[in-house]
Amino acid sequence: MAHTKVAYGKVAAPARTGAVVRENWNVFPYLTAVMVLLTLVSIFHVWSRVEVIDLNLKISEASRLYKEELQANKRLRVEVASLKNPARIESLAKGELGLALPTDQQVIIVR
Repeated sequence: MAHTKVAYGKVAAPARTGAVVRENWNVFPYLTAVMVLLTLVSIFHVWSRVEVIDLNLKISEASRLYKEELQANKRLRVEVASLKNPARIESLAKGELGLALPTDQQVIIVR
């Protein structure tokens, strides 16, 4: 063991931690600004998606109401047509009101 060679390499100087910490703190405001901006963009994205979904629900509800109103309109048109039927009007006049068609002597032609 007398010939054991001890090799000491270059010893690195201890790192200056104060300078590294100071450099990290210099970047901190920029990182904070980026994080705040990213958070705001994310919140805006979520809000916009919620608004799109809400508007789609409102559109589908309005479309459903429109179709229902169209059906009600068609039903009312059929009812109006049936109420305007001359045969129905004549039967109501004769039955409920006791009216009769005028005779030839009751008709006066005005010239």
